[in-house]
Amino acid sequence: MNSLFTVSGTVLCIHLPAEIDHHTANSLCAEADRLIQKKYIRSVLFDFSETTFMDSSGIGMLIGRYKLMRFMGGVVMAVHVGPRMNRILEMAGINKIMDIFEEMPASG
Repeated sequence: MNSLFTVSGTVLCIHLPAEIDHHTANSLCAEADRLIQKKYIRSVLFDFSETTFMDSSGIGMLIGRYKLMRFMGGVVMAVHVGPRMNRILEMAGINKIMDIFEEMPASG
């Protein structure tokens, strides 16, 4: 599961799997929270490049990390969100709480 997570400075990138269901969401939450606390993370970037399916557990995982980062003064973003996943995120209202990018945002 660790290959799904990369840390660069204070940015945690979570390379989401193809399917996010109850089981994968729980594992993602546990490891993300551990890294956020241990590495003093200030930004979480969810990479949806491989993701084709996400149920309500995945939505809960996103919202939970958003709340944690907001509490810690950080930010959460999503990138490589295709049309299907974008529709799911919009229906769940995720687009109202985090920036969603088709491509990696330019730094600087």
